[in-house]
Amino acid sequence: MTSSAIGAEEHLGSNWRRALSREEVHDLLHMNDLRTAGSIALNWALVATSFAVVALWPNPATVIAALFVIGARQLGFAVLMHEASHRSLLADRGWNDAVGNWLCAYPIWSDLHPYRPYHLKHHARTGGPEDPDIGLVRPFPITRRSLLRKIIRDLSGQTGRNFAQAAWQRTFQRYASDPHARRAGRGFLATNVVLFAVLAGLGHPLLYGLWIGAWLTTYTLVTRIRSIAEHALTPDSKDPLGNTRTTIARWWERLLIAPNRVNYHIEHHLLMTVPHYNLPRMHRMLRDRGVLEHASVTRGYWEILRNAASRSASIDSDPPESERDDSAENLSRVNGI
Repeated sequence: MTSSAIGAEEHLGSNWRRALSREEVHDLLHMNDLRTAGSIALNWALVATSFAVVALWPNPATVIAALFVIGARQLGFAVLMHEASHRSLLADRGWNDAVGNWLCAYPIWSDLHPYRPYHLKHHARTGGPEDPDIGLVRPFPITRRSLLRKIIRDLSGQTGRNFAQAAWQRTFQRYASDPHARRAGRGFLATNVVLFAVLAGLGHPLLYGLWIGAWLTTYTLVTRIRSIAEHALTPDSKDPLGNTRTTIARWWERLLIAPNRVNYHIEHHLLMTVPHYNLPRMHRMLRDRGVLEHASVTRGYWEILRNAASRSASIDSDPPESERDDSAENLSRVNGI
């Protein structure tokens, strides 16, 4: 990372920045391609393990477990694509973009290139009226019934249908006229054909249904939880320590909700090019130096969801169908769909 690039990061809150030396920042920004390869391999290994478990012991329990693990790993691929959008996945920029798309984004019907400017605008305008993700923050708190309805829509595939419609519009409806849409459409088809061919070659083509099923259900659920946890109900839209939340995740939450250190979101917004595997160390450094004493740091996702659903039931109302899912179009774009 060049000194000018580091300088560009320093505009976000000088107080916290003084807690880290320049040498420490350089160390945090250092990319280790082997660790990135390990993260990508672990994500695919958990997907493969889920397929294998269902193939060996096909029953409702293993299918449900596989759907939740695969859905979380699909979010994991979105998180790694997100890291590639910051050019912090791999040291070489060409490989960063190629791997970010072919091994992470395309298999989940996403595309790194249009996602990058959209997401960088979120960083530049976090919590303000020009934040493209502000629609995911404004509705909260909601009632328990409203949150339950959202979870039901996620797990029943209703939100996933909206995800699919948004992805279809951005790729195949524009396929003839937009070269970027053609690239994304070809990438999605190629990677998913390969995945299906591998499963078919192993004698289990029906397992591909787990990939599609998770994408339509559990993936949308963990995407929703991610969007709530990162910015909803934070106290100060103008303060980088107050408009973003870090969640201290338990091991099973990291498996099923928060893959690839996505829970360290304050740290990511403070220095957005720190690779995901260095975020826990950055968190410890800031915590030990008192920087996070009044920041939005929460232990576990249950408390976040409980607060998000703390609105009184006496003022509950279900929005019309066209306004449901906190604008599913916005929700889908959180992960570049």
